[in-house]
Amino acid sequence: MKKVCVHLASGFEEIEAISIIDVLRRAGISVTVVSVTGKLEVEGAHQVTVIADKLFEDVNYQDIDMLILPGGMPGSKNLDEHEGLKQQIVDFHTNNKPIGAICAAPMVLGHLGILENIEATCYPGFEVHLHGAIVTGEPVIQFNNIITGKGAGVAIQFALKIVELLVSKKTAERLAKKMIVG
Repeated sequence: MKKVCVHLASGFEEIEAISIIDVLRRAGISVTVVSVTGKLEVEGAHQVTVIADKLFEDVNYQDIDMLILPGGMPGSKNLDEHEGLKQQIVDFHTNNKPIGAICAAPMVLGHLGILENIEATCYPGFEVHLHGAIVTGEPVIQFNNIITGKGAGVAIQFALKIVELLVSKKTAERLAKKMIVG
């Protein structure tokens, strides 16, 4: 079973985080919700509080197959300021392990130089942070081991692309049909 970590920082976009967690768990992927705030309770951008499974410092990333960053503001900015998370992202990228970021969160990857010469997308207005990327404006883009999404409205599509990468296209299509994703 594939294992992923969905990282939450104060001000995360609730729709993105919960949609991703839900879809991946439906696909049989082991999802650990990780708080980078130092406490398990994390408040989203719209005052919805989510209780994470683990604190960042308690995760063994050697056992994890993919890192996922929901967007939202100031959540994405807070993810971008977490040095430990940024080091894990660099390590994953160096080892060609999958990384997903949606909405404003691709800026974290851009600031790290990870998007240089690859196709990516993000929430409109954050393109300036995708240093060196080929910004497509598409709803969801997979380029090698990086998946980026445009925003909350495509959170399920983004999650299904992760399912396709980690499990199979058939599983993603089956889930889309069951969830009535058009």
